[in-house]
Amino acid sequence: MATQIKVFDTTLRDGEQSPGCSMNLQEKIEMAKQLERLGVDVIEAGFAVASPEDFESVRTIAETVKNCTVASLARAVKGDIERAYEAVKVAAKPRIHTFIATSDIHMQYKLKMTPDEVVDRVTEMVSYAKSLCDDVEFSAEDASRSNREFLVRVFNAAITSGATVLNIPDTVGYATPDEMYELVSYIKSHIITPEKVDLSVHCHNDLGLGVACTLASIKAGATQVECTVNGIGERAGNASLEEIVMNLHTRSDLYNSYTNIDTKQIYRSSKLLSTITGVPIPPNKPIIGANAFAHESGIHQHGVLNNPTTYEIMSPESIGIPQNKMVLGKHSGKHAFEDRLVTLGYTLTPEEIAEAFTRFKDLADKKKTVTDRDIEALVGNAHIDVPQSIIYLNYHVQTGNTISAVAAVKLSIDGEEKESSAMGGGPIDACFKAIDSLADSRLTLDNYTIQSVTEGEDALGEVIVKMKRDDGSIVTGRGLSTDIIEASIKAYLSALNKG
Repeated sequence: MATQIKVFDTTLRDGEQSPGCSMNLQEKIEMAKQLERLGVDVIEAGFAVASPEDFESVRTIAETVKNCTVASLARAVKGDIERAYEAVKVAAKPRIHTFIATSDIHMQYKLKMTPDEVVDRVTEMVSYAKSLCDDVEFSAEDASRSNREFLVRVFNAAITSGATVLNIPDTVGYATPDEMYELVSYIKSHIITPEKVDLSVHCHNDLGLGVACTLASIKAGATQVECTVNGIGERAGNASLEEIVMNLHTRSDLYNSYTNIDTKQIYRSSKLLSTITGVPIPPNKPIIGANAFAHESGIHQHGVLNNPTTYEIMSPESIGIPQNKMVLGKHSGKHAFEDRLVTLGYTLTPEEIAEAFTRFKDLADKKKTVTDRDIEALVGNAHIDVPQSIIYLNYHVQTGNTISAVAAVKLSIDGEEKESSAMGGGPIDACFKAIDSLADSRLTLDNYTIQSVTEGEDALGEVIVKMKRDDGSIVTGRGLSTDIIEASIKAYLSALNKG
């Protein structure tokens, strides 16, 4: 009989910790709702003790999500565990996820604790977490570089103290698939009552083996996998959710395992995360990259036309990429537009649909044909936007290769219309300087990127700006338009409104 593999998604905790991937509260809630639609078993909503903002986001997600377990990370410290429980106790299914390092190098140089002290801490803190919450996960940080006999001793202490899940992390992405297989096999065969706990793995991708190590762990008996959408995470990232799930789905003959993931929500989840973080998906990214189902070679094209399975081991539809050929344009009605939104995986309120349709009509006036990618960009950008105190009204630029660029920008700031002009090194730089003279902001531009959403001379341009706060944290802004200067202004203001 096939084994269910539980999917523990840590996009909102480990994923959000990666540089440039920070999210505000509204964005985290939107992503959590999509993870729920995706069908993950556990959402790790954050590290509640890290800051008041993290606590609030974990608590709000715990209140919002109904069909998934909601977990908060906590060090094996009483204060952390109390804060984690306060954040998740309102969840339909709460979990405390506590951890401590178990490798010699971590115990000596980071914890400055003896092995006996670590075991005592595990016993005390897992017991305390269990007194607050029935579902307790314990992680042995840097398990892949830990002494195996000591690891079993620690895990047995956690089981005795009430842990329901034991996590075996490859924290620094050092292990090979063979090593993870052997480690998980050893742990499973040596711990007490292995049938009463889920064995979990959390594999980082420093050597590009995160997914391979995770799949090897499943073969060895792991029943929970920890991963992130698009593989985002600290350093080189985490094992990618979509790659793990589609491996199990496509090669069920080999793994004899399944997940509760709705694979048709994978593409939508991936695109939403990319929209929120402003981190583009590489075209050659497995499963969800733009080239994953593209065929340029004549031999490949001929084969696919005759039978898609000649070169496609999974269908685009299986991960939620729509194959609808209906053309949308300025004469399309609201019903056709709404039907396309459903096809693309969006769940919007009537008010949001009406607003999206207005934006669609505006775009359709500028383009002959509006593609699915245009719609995804339009709806995704607006659906997760924050309330705006600064609103773009219009701009005018004068530029050329023999004169300095001059821009005039008109904004509405807290309901009051204001206008300013400035010179710059180019039209976009001039626009940004004009905005800076109007808007009182402490943000500084850290990164600017522009890309075409679709092909053709009337392509929709997407601008992503990353701006730095005084404390070093990054705010991401995103703007869309067939006019790249206008898209740049919208992106800049999007970031300022978040700042």
